[in-house]
Amino acid sequence: MQRTAIIIGAGPAGLTAALELLERSDIIPIVLQRDEFVGGISRTVLYKGNRMDLGGHRFFSKSDRVMNWWLRILPLEPGVSASRIGYQSQSRTILPTASTDVHPDKVMLLRPRKSRIYFLRKFFDYPISMSRDTLVKLGVIRTIRIIASYARSIVFPIRSETNLEHFFINRFGRELYRTFFKAYTEKVWGTDCNQINADWGRQRIKGLDVWKLVTHYLGRLLPRSSATARADKTETSLIEQFLYPKLGPGQMWEEVARQIIEKGGQVIHNQTVDQIHISGDEIVSLSTFDSKTQTRHTYQGEFYFSTMAVRDLVNSTHPAPSESVCEVSRGLLYRDFITVGLLLEKLKINAGNTKGAKLLEDNWIYIQEPDVYLGRLQIFNNWSPALVADPSKVWLGLEYFCYESDPIWGLTDEQMMELATKELSKIGIIDVGDVLDGTVVREPKTYPAYFGTYDRFPEVQAWLDGIVNLFPIGRNGMHRYNNQDHSMLTAMTAVDNILEGRLDKSNLWAVNTEQVHHERKD
Repeated sequence: MQRTAIIIGAGPAGLTAALELLERSDIIPIVLQRDEFVGGISRTVLYKGNRMDLGGHRFFSKSDRVMNWWLRILPLEPGVSASRIGYQSQSRTILPTASTDVHPDKVMLLRPRKSRIYFLRKFFDYPISMSRDTLVKLGVIRTIRIIASYARSIVFPIRSETNLEHFFINRFGRELYRTFFKAYTEKVWGTDCNQINADWGRQRIKGLDVWKLVTHYLGRLLPRSSATARADKTETSLIEQFLYPKLGPGQMWEEVARQIIEKGGQVIHNQTVDQIHISGDEIVSLSTFDSKTQTRHTYQGEFYFSTMAVRDLVNSTHPAPSESVCEVSRGLLYRDFITVGLLLEKLKINAGNTKGAKLLEDNWIYIQEPDVYLGRLQIFNNWSPALVADPSKVWLGLEYFCYESDPIWGLTDEQMMELATKELSKIGIIDVGDVLDGTVVREPKTYPAYFGTYDRFPEVQAWLDGIVNLFPIGRNGMHRYNNQDHSMLTAMTAVDNILEGRLDKSNLWAVNTEQVHHERKD
């Protein structure tokens, strides 16, 4: 008899699971998506011919499996071979190369990465480099304090590294932490670093420290052949180029969704999962509310994949789990996200040289200035020229981190664009008169938080693992700040387990949790 998998969510994890099932088994996936779009926060938002990338999605992984998967869906642009991908390791399987007969828009571009910190109305390299330029901008006194505090952290590290503040201090020293990490991190999360679990740093930064920054800077001065030989040892945060779909990240997931439907799967939109029915140790069915037709539907299958927020999943379960699990679930927190797209004639600041002014080359800029709410700034022109309808204009994405309960979330689109315009003008990046148009996109539950009841999350994890035909995958499905490739790997691993008849799910939770970065070749 035909078997069915019900997949909650059409983001990278859910769509990866669906395509893997279709290509590797006889299991038919039914993907339930709450809105009209696919890709989750990796989707591309279209506004008057301009395309927005919510959060900025580099297509980079040191997982051969993920890299080959991406390039099988969207090949490299003609003229670019796998050998030009600088982070390719010697052990890597040869990646697909573009042929001359591919559709000119259905390709991956190879893009240079440049991101900087804007602080004290100056630009600093990101990640922070211990270069001469950085030291000059910081000044002699602050530089001496940074070196001294880093030395102290090496000699007298904090032994019990229980929170994010401890994590930063042990790797960068207290002075560098206070200068470049504390204010921005607290702007992102809305809480003190000493209240955030150190797991977040271990997952997002891991092996990076001041010594790595120094050696990376020195390595950039070496001949290209030496740099290439070190490429597979470079920390993820230091990678200097990446792949990118020509029409934005959503292009990847729109193509995957198309292939799922073509191969016999389903992607059903406007479905909000609000009832999950459990009998014994298995899910037997789930129910949805169709926001478009205002009707209810019931779905049944042998396997269930969930990328919905853990808090919502627990709240939807019938019968409910123990009060302890419910208590932890209610205390799980999520940071929400607003992107303001602004179209401009030009920027006030530029990358001037002897040939005249030109657009800044940054993909994104971390705004560390404490006198604005703005957290990060994207220049979409530099992700892909195809994201901008008129290449003579500048297309920006201004990113704000908040909670749905914050006043900023409730601002009208006009008020939000006015705030964004004023803040960019205040810190000297634009002139208000150069703004031509704009739009606002709000995305709830973008970042699962490592505070609240997160310390007790193992109680919820044990309950999830006890449901034998449930596979939590992806960022919100596991309440883990995974990158896109790690979310995909959880989906691939879940399908592996089904095909192998493996009931233990520890390998799902092991993706991107080790102290040494998952993306680093050992």
